[in-house]
Amino acid sequence: MSAATTRSRTPDRLCAEAVDLARAAAEEAAAPGVVGEHVGLVSEGDRVVTHFFECKELGYRGWRWAATVARASRAKIVTLDEVVLLPGPDALLAPEWVPWSERLRPGDLGPGDLLPTDQDDLRLEPGYSGEEEPPPNSAVSEEMAELAEAEDADVSPGTPAAQPTIPSRGSIAGVAEELGMRRARVLSRYGLRAAADRWEESFGPKTPMAQAAPATCMSCGFLIPIGGFLGQAFGVCANEFSPADGHVVSLGYGCGGHSEAAVMPKPPQPAAPVVDETRVDPFPLRPARDSGSVPEAGDDETAELGHS
Repeated sequence: MSAATTRSRTPDRLCAEAVDLARAAAEEAAAPGVVGEHVGLVSEGDRVVTHFFECKELGYRGWRWAATVARASRAKIVTLDEVVLLPGPDALLAPEWVPWSERLRPGDLGPGDLLPTDQDDLRLEPGYSGEEEPPPNSAVSEEMAELAEAEDADVSPGTPAAQPTIPSRGSIAGVAEELGMRRARVLSRYGLRAAADRWEESFGPKTPMAQAAPATCMSCGFLIPIGGFLGQAFGVCANEFSPADGHVVSLGYGCGGHSEAAVMPKPPQPAAPVVDETRVDPFPLRPARDSGSVPEAGDDETAELGHS
């Protein structure tokens, strides 16, 4: 260990005593009233000492004003080097910076926002290639290559991004345009697996809802099948009362809204009235004379009462 290293561990006496010089420099650099008590010093080297003062600025809890002073060899005068605001051991610091591509979460994209994708995004691969052999999982399959060969088509030069907006007829891009496959990139195997993992995590058989369900979505009448490779394991829920309505669900998922979980019985219907059309009941137009509750009186009885 050198003598210079040994001396640097011990603060220089004159620099250590220059507390007033360091405070005046800190107060000149800071706003009035934000420089607090002297909280310590540290030796930065031979005849170089940094004094720390408490920072009372709002929002800078635990920060310290650091004023570094020094003196030349064999000199009696201490001079100022610099003044900075530094975080202390218990300072309140901002979280570590993370790139936006890693901070982005599902649901962060709003109206008008644009989400760029890297040219080498592992989730995507060229929909059609400028090479003779297309990618194994691209839209330009072996059947597409055979069709291009049958049409005597030429391979389009360059990457998909470099292709013109209107492809020339007779090229692979032109054949893809005619078949409705004009997509520069499609999902790769990695992209398919990543999507399947996300959907399994949200609406998969291991979720608490699926564990308590009476049956799986595979036998539910509200399940809408989807095409492609993912259609073998996923579908879309169309039950408005299900928590997965409008979402892609695993065939092993399930909820209490299963179409066959509990079928409500039909309410009882009253019997239809029976009308007997084979019998006729006669009804007189005028009531009979002896149908009343009072017996009819004869002429002899009425004569005694003076009735004519």
